[in-house]
Amino acid sequence: MPISPYVSSMRERIGHDLLLLPAVSAVIRNEDGQVLLARSHADDRWGLIGGGLEPGEDPIEAIAREILEELGVEANVGDVIGAYGGEQLVITYPNGDRCAYVTTAYACRLLSDAVVLEAEELHDVAWCDPVGITWLETQPYVPRILADAGIRP
Repeated sequence: MPISPYVSSMRERIGHDLLLLPAVSAVIRNEDGQVLLARSHADDRWGLIGGGLEPGEDPIEAIAREILEELGVEANVGDVIGAYGGEQLVITYPNGDRCAYVTTAYACRLLSDAVVLEAEELHDVAWCDPVGITWLETQPYVPRILADAGIRP
């Protein structure tokens, strides 16, 4: 999905300067214990489905919305895994915009296997077993969140 109207209005005022944003992340597992990881057009490393909250949006509603937008399917949103921030979640986008995210990660399950990628944002998703994840180049925040979710090789 393109930049939200809220972030766009902030960018008009601050340019590419660092912007602190609340976000949500989904640790999506299937019945076989695999985790769904995705690659966006902005970065070729593997990461979790998620995104920023809109002003006034409930985080649980935000992660359900992000999953529906990015994968085209609804999901059950479960327990909070944890809240994360710091240098691992500071991102510089190709256009020079800098964001420091503080994300709340949720355990999730898809209600359908009929995934349809949002072509503007994602170019690949894959179900990965815990051992296979160690061979992938992931976003820096991913190992910590997966470990907190009990997903270890």
